[in-house]
Amino acid sequence: LLVLLLRVPSLVFAVNKLDAVQDPALAFAHIRAALERFAQAAGIAVRATVPVSALKGFNVVDAHAGWCGYQGPSLLQILELLPTTPADTALPVAFPVQWVEKFSASADTSQGRRVFWGRVAAGQVAPGTPVQVFPSGQLATVAQVLDHARRPGNVPAGASAGIVLDREVDVSRGDWILAAPSAPSAASDDDFDAPAPVSPWPGQRELHTTVAWMDDEPLVAGRVYWALHGHRWVKAKVRRIVHRLDIHTLAEEDASQLEPNAIGHVELLLQEPVPAAPFTHARVLGSLILVDTASHKTAGAVLVN
Repeated sequence: LLVLLLRVPSLVFAVNKLDAVQDPALAFAHIRAALERFAQAAGIAVRATVPVSALKGFNVVDAHAGWCGYQGPSLLQILELLPTTPADTALPVAFPVQWVEKFSASADTSQGRRVFWGRVAAGQVAPGTPVQVFPSGQLATVAQVLDHARRPGNVPAGASAGIVLDREVDVSRGDWILAAPSAPSAASDDDFDAPAPVSPWPGQRELHTTVAWMDDEPLVAGRVYWALHGHRWVKAKVRRIVHRLDIHTLAEEDASQLEPNAIGHVELLLQEPVPAAPFTHARVLGSLILVDTASHKTAGAVLVN
């Protein structure tokens, strides 16, 4: 279930310790059939199901043809051929600011020049990109982009970057540098009643989410937690537990709370808006963690629906 929720594109089952049973071929056939039934019910695409023996090395590095009736490649051979998880590079720019660096050396002639460091969450940051700071709403243009080694150049989603803007704006740790709002395609220059430009990553306070609960204290409606989105901390109130998911059958069940290791659909109300997006659309913008306000323990992982 977690694999499905996290958008893992390739799933391989390795069935180990078959060398310890009396009829490994029969055992493997039963296990593979059960896994395929569950994967079909969950809508998960399974790349392969491989019988392995870690003790004897069967089908781990080299294929052991015919063992358990399996004639395919080894586990390592399968993993080496799997496609990598695609980054969210085709999306509008989204960049959570983790650290603000200001040059103070006397040899630096660009007084007040600041570099905003972080990891690109979506899109590709390049000089000339118009951006908007969240939550202040200030507009600017990317003047320079540095990679992790301070080399200038474009930086795609998933990579660390330092961004220099063309003018001074109010940016702090926890803010977001986002693609600037764009005018609707139907609008024209002569249309005085044209709608206002729309941000590709609008701020939201009400979130419909899927929560994997990890705290010993159950999740109940009405409780307040710290929520971390990117590098921004906001208070989050549990408005309603919609239902719990049965991890064995994937059925939706009525629930008044989420116990440890439970997964359910939960409505959250944030104290301040954040530029959240569905996790299926943008991984970083669609994920949060919940932290207990008293113990400061990580209590739950949140995916935005």
